[in-house]
Amino acid sequence: MKIAQEFKDFISRGNVVDLAVGVIIGASFGKIVNSLVMDVIMPPIGAILKGVNFSNLFFSIDGKVYESLSKAKEAGAPVISYGIFLNTMIEFLIVAACVFALVKIVNQIKRPAEKPIEAPAPTKSELLLEEIRDALKK
Repeated sequence: MKIAQEFKDFISRGNVVDLAVGVIIGASFGKIVNSLVMDVIMPPIGAILKGVNFSNLFFSIDGKVYESLSKAKEAGAPVISYGIFLNTMIEFLIVAACVFALVKIVNQIKRPAEKPIEAPAPTKSELLLEEIRDALKK
Protein backbone atom coordinates (compact mmCIF):
# COMPACT_ATOMS: atom_id res chain seq x y z
CA MET A 1 0.00 0.00 0.00
CA LYS A 2 2.87 2.38 0.82
CA ILE A 3 4.47 1.80 -2.60
CA ALA A 4 1.19 2.63 -4.34
CA GLN A 5 0.98 5.94 -2.46
CA GLU A 6 4.60 6.77 -3.28
CA PHE A 7 3.94 6.02 -6.94
CA LYS A 8 0.82 8.19 -6.89
CA ASP A 9 2.79 11.03 -5.29
CA PHE A 10 5.55 10.62 -7.89
CA ILE A 11 3.13 10.67 -10.82
CA SER A 12 1.13 13.60 -9.51
CA ARG A 13 4.19 15.87 -9.34
CA GLY A 14 4.08 18.57 -11.98
CA ASN A 15 7.59 17.81 -13.23
CA VAL A 16 6.75 14.23 -14.18
CA VAL A 17 3.60 15.22 -16.02
CA ASP A 18 5.44 18.03 -17.82
CA LEU A 19 8.20 15.61 -18.78
CA ALA A 20 5.70 13.08 -20.12
CA VAL A 21 3.97 15.74 -22.20
CA GLY A 22 7.36 16.92 -23.49
CA VAL A 23 8.37 13.41 -24.52
CA ILE A 24 5.08 12.78 -26.34
CA ILE A 25 5.18 16.11 -28.15
CA GLY A 26 8.87 15.64 -28.88
CA ALA A 27 8.23 12.28 -30.52
CA SER A 28 5.54 13.79 -32.72
CA PHE A 29 7.72 16.78 -33.49
CA GLY A 30 10.51 14.41 -34.49
CA LYS A 31 8.26 12.79 -37.08
CA ILE A 32 7.33 16.20 -38.48
CA VAL A 33 10.97 17.25 -38.73
CA ASN A 34 11.92 13.91 -40.31
CA SER A 35 9.25 14.42 -42.95
CA LEU A 36 10.37 18.01 -43.48
CA VAL A 37 13.96 16.90 -44.05
CA MET A 38 13.25 13.83 -46.16
CA ASP A 39 10.25 15.09 -48.17
CA VAL A 40 10.78 18.85 -48.46
CA ILE A 41 14.41 19.87 -47.93
CA MET A 42 16.45 16.98 -49.32
CA PRO A 43 14.70 16.58 -52.73
CA PRO A 44 15.60 20.12 -53.90
CA ILE A 45 19.14 19.72 -52.59
CA GLY A 46 19.36 16.42 -54.47
CA ALA A 47 18.03 18.13 -57.61
CA ILE A 48 20.61 20.89 -57.31
CA LEU A 49 23.29 18.22 -56.96
CA LYS A 50 22.14 16.48 -60.16
CA GLY A 51 19.68 14.00 -58.67
CA VAL A 52 21.82 12.78 -55.80
CA ASN A 53 19.77 10.94 -53.20
CA PHE A 54 21.51 11.55 -49.88
CA SER A 55 20.02 8.48 -48.24
CA ASN A 56 21.71 6.35 -50.90
CA LEU A 57 25.20 7.77 -50.44
CA PHE A 58 27.54 5.20 -48.98
CA PHE A 59 31.05 3.88 -49.09
CA SER A 60 31.68 0.15 -49.25
CA ILE A 61 34.52 -0.90 -46.98
CA ASP A 62 35.10 -4.20 -48.76
CA GLY A 63 36.10 -2.34 -51.95
CA LYS A 64 33.32 -3.78 -54.13
CA VAL A 65 30.89 -1.57 -56.03
CA TYR A 66 27.17 -1.92 -55.32
CA GLU A 67 24.23 -0.34 -57.15
CA SER A 68 22.59 0.97 -54.02
CA LEU A 69 22.82 0.92 -50.27
CA SER A 70 20.04 -1.64 -50.07
CA LYS A 71 21.90 -3.96 -52.46
CA ALA A 72 25.09 -3.60 -50.41
CA LYS A 73 23.21 -4.40 -47.21
CA GLU A 74 21.54 -7.39 -48.88
CA ALA A 75 24.98 -8.68 -49.78
CA GLY A 76 26.06 -8.16 -46.17
CA ALA A 77 28.79 -5.75 -47.19
CA PRO A 78 30.24 -3.47 -44.52
CA VAL A 79 29.32 0.07 -45.51
CA ILE A 80 29.65 3.58 -44.18
CA SER A 81 26.28 5.22 -44.84
CA TYR A 82 27.40 8.83 -44.82
CA GLY A 83 24.29 9.99 -46.71
CA ILE A 84 22.00 8.83 -43.91
CA PHE A 85 24.34 10.56 -41.48
CA LEU A 86 24.05 13.82 -43.47
CA ASN A 87 20.24 13.54 -43.40
CA THR A 88 20.35 12.99 -39.64
CA MET A 89 22.65 15.98 -39.13
CA ILE A 90 20.36 18.25 -41.16
CA GLU A 91 17.39 16.95 -39.19
CA PHE A 92 19.23 17.70 -35.92
CA LEU A 93 20.06 21.24 -37.03
CA ILE A 94 16.42 21.90 -37.89
CA VAL A 95 15.25 20.53 -34.54
CA ALA A 96 17.89 22.58 -32.70
CA ALA A 97 16.86 25.75 -34.54
CA CYS A 98 13.18 25.13 -33.79
CA VAL A 99 13.85 24.44 -30.12
CA PHE A 100 16.03 27.56 -29.92
CA ALA A 101 13.26 29.67 -31.45
CA LEU A 102 10.64 28.12 -29.17
CA VAL A 103 12.71 28.73 -26.02
CA LYS A 104 13.40 32.29 -27.12
CA ILE A 105 9.68 32.96 -27.64
CA VAL A 106 8.72 31.37 -24.32
CA ASN A 107 11.38 33.40 -22.49
CA GLN A 108 10.04 36.61 -24.06
CA ILE A 109 6.50 35.72 -23.02
CA LYS A 110 7.54 34.84 -19.47
CA ARG A 111 9.76 37.90 -19.04
CA PRO A 112 7.90 40.53 -17.01
CA ALA A 113 7.25 43.81 -18.75
CA GLU A 114 9.98 46.29 -18.07
CA LYS A 115 8.93 48.97 -15.62
CA PRO A 116 9.46 52.51 -16.81
CA ILE A 117 12.48 54.12 -15.24
CA GLU A 118 11.35 56.74 -12.78
CA ALA A 119 13.38 59.83 -12.18
CA PRO A 120 14.97 59.81 -8.75
CA ALA A 121 13.40 62.05 -6.15
CA PRO A 122 15.11 65.45 -5.97
CA THR A 123 17.67 65.89 -3.22
CA LYS A 124 17.30 68.45 -0.44
CA SER A 125 19.74 70.79 -2.16
CA GLU A 126 17.79 70.54 -5.44
CA LEU A 127 14.56 71.36 -3.61
CA LEU A 128 16.22 74.33 -1.91
CA LEU A 129 17.57 75.58 -5.24
CA GLU A 130 14.08 75.31 -6.77
CA GLU A 131 12.65 77.37 -3.89
CA ILE A 132 15.32 80.02 -4.38
CA ARG A 133 14.63 80.09 -8.12
CA ASP A 134 10.88 80.44 -7.56
CA ALA A 135 11.48 83.24 -4.96
CA LEU A 136 13.73 85.11 -7.40
CA LYS A 137 11.10 84.86 -10.15
CA LYS A 138 8.59 86.67 -7.89
